Amino acid sequence: MRVSSRPETGATISNPVIPGFHPDPSICRAGEDYYLACSSFEYFPGIPVFHSRDLVHWTQIGNALDRPGQLRLPPETPSSGGLYAPTLRYHDGRFWLIVTNVSSDGNVLFTATDPAGPWSDPIRLPDVHGIDPDLAWDDDGNCWCTVAGVSQFRIDPHTGETFGEPTRLWSGAPGAKAPEAPHLYRIGDYWYLLIAEGGTERCHGVSIARGRTPNGPFEPCPANPILTHRGTDHPIQNTGHGDLVQGPDGSWWMVFLGVRPHGGTPGWHVLGRETFLAPVSWVDDWPVVGEVSPVMAAPPWPLQEPAVVPVRDDFDLSELAVGWISPRFRPARDCTTKERAGWLSLHARGESLDDPEVTFLGRRQQHPSCRTRALADPAEGRGGLAVRLDEQHHYEIEATPGHVRVLARVGPLHSVVATHPTTDGPVVLRIDMTATRQVSDARQGPDTVSLGVEDEDGTFVELAALDGRYLSTEVAGGFTGRVIGLYASAGTVHFDWFDYEALTD
Repeated sequence: MRVSSRPETGATISNPVIPGFHPDPSICRAGEDYYLACSSFEYFPGIPVFHSRDLVHWTQIGNALDRPGQLRLPPETPSSGGLYAPTLRYHDGRFWLIVTNVSSDGNVLFTATDPAGPWSDPIRLPDVHGIDPDLAWDDDGNCWCTVAGVSQFRIDPHTGETFGEPTRLWSGAPGAKAPEAPHLYRIGDYWYLLIAEGGTERCHGVSIARGRTPNGPFEPCPANPILTHRGTDHPIQNTGHGDLVQGPDGSWWMVFLGVRPHGGTPGWHVLGRETFLAPVSWVDDWPVVGEVSPVMAAPPWPLQEPAVVPVRDDFDLSELAVGWISPRFRPARDCTTKERAGWLSLHARGESLDDPEVTFLGRRQQHPSCRTRALADPAEGRGGLAVRLDEQHHYEIEATPGHVRVLARVGPLHSVVATHPTTDGPVVLRIDMTATRQVSDARQGPDTVSLGVEDEDGTFVELAALDGRYLSTEVAGGFTGRVIGLYASAGTVHFDWFDYEALTD
């Protein structure tokens, strides 16, 4: 029997370790450094990459796909299309990232010597069919690509060539829905095949099997699923899509996705699927996933000082910060800080947030309760501050000279909710998200979204308070979470600053 576990330190940490719309985490370690990548779907730039020294405090260091030549997301790319489920690995002195672009190029592979970038141009794998691709190397140097389903290809990762026919592998419990997110590891005497199953909703879970070769045959763990919260009232739900990593001290850990529902029945999550962390011990050569909770025991090593991530952007730099994202593409001519010094200038393409080609620059909402503010100058156009889930689900406070209005789009319904006169000059737009804490009605939504303006002395003039459930995954569907940002729907709109403030949950 082999048993390994981590010593207790008494310190605690907060879960999720990467909050907000950061699903499908994949992790690797190089020396004492950890790197993690997540799905980005229809947003550009694609695949955010994070760094940590302690598994707890993560800093985004870049986006792997930050050039149009790496990432094609045509205008017809639907929301929740685009990039699915990357795998990030460190092998032979290089970083390797493989991902599925379901909207254009299929499975593509990238490499880098520095995970902060630049990453290579895509290596296409036209004969590898299936989503959620994984990479693993055996002792003979063979590279194995395993995809959802679950099937496996031997490939040349330098060229994308495949060898032979795909092999079917263990696909989880008989009849289980959606075997996906495979990850293959050599640990000790066995090869382990980790998968997700049950779908990415409330029945999501993680299961594992082991074999003596990377091709199997695989025997399932008798304790499967080794991670799930299905059928429970746990505050973290939809747990699945895990990836394993070993710390320098020999301890093991799993990163995985989960959601934090709020409100009444059935519970709505608005931040998307987030990245969580759990300890892993080994019993009889099987992994056992430890405590998963919003507050959990810290790893048994000193925690680094968390990086100070600016919540305010004054747009004083020539390049945009790595956390800003836009639907499908972001031409520099339409989104620039070089046109008016110290301002962001947005030039309209689409006429509203309903348009897939709208000029929109946003950041992920990462806290159930938060406040966002922006100083907008609409003298040359029309635009404002918005909360976006997709083209059919968004709320916004929109400014034109001397006037603002609150707009809401919920499915087929469009509404001008409120209007308000302003001065002709720049105006401070504001949106507050307030999470539901006391449920008085089973139908009560997850939060309230308050939209309005600030007057000259900073007083908030609320123009509308809208139910947040209509900007949730349970209503809208799909795989993403809320993104809050700035947009232009006519002419040119300039923004002096944008501020995001987490409020006490």
